[in-house]
Amino acid sequence: GTRTAADAAAAIGVPLGSIVKSLVFTVDGAPLLVLVAGDRRADQGKLARLLGVSKNKIRFADAETVREVTGFAIGGVPPVGHKRDMPTLIDESLGRFEVVHAAAGTPRANFPIRFSQLVEVTGGQLADIAED
Repeated sequence: GTRTAADAAAAIGVPLGSIVKSLVFTVDGAPLLVLVAGDRRADQGKLARLLGVSKNKIRFADAETVREVTGFAIGGVPPVGHKRDMPTLIDESLGRFEVVHAAAGTPRANFPIRFSQLVEVTGGQLADIAED
């Protein structure tokens, strides 16, 4: 089944916060990729304020939508290489780590990447999007 960020961190021996969770939300039906630290949760209220929409417009994408827009199943979604381009927001707390670890297409495969490179290759916007 799907492994958690904690499982991934334990398996590769890195801090939980250095695990990148690639989450797909829909904003009024349009996909949004949110990259959040393994030890944090995305704050839908903060996302809504940042995007200038009401909180009820932001929903977790269902498994079918995630596969449709990314080409991957929940738990294995990498931060890049998706079927569809979508805007990307990056939890600025990931910047605590020089190197972060993201899923590589399956729940059991991860790859290390410098945080600065992650920002560069995803074209993501750094923001305060994690729950306090």
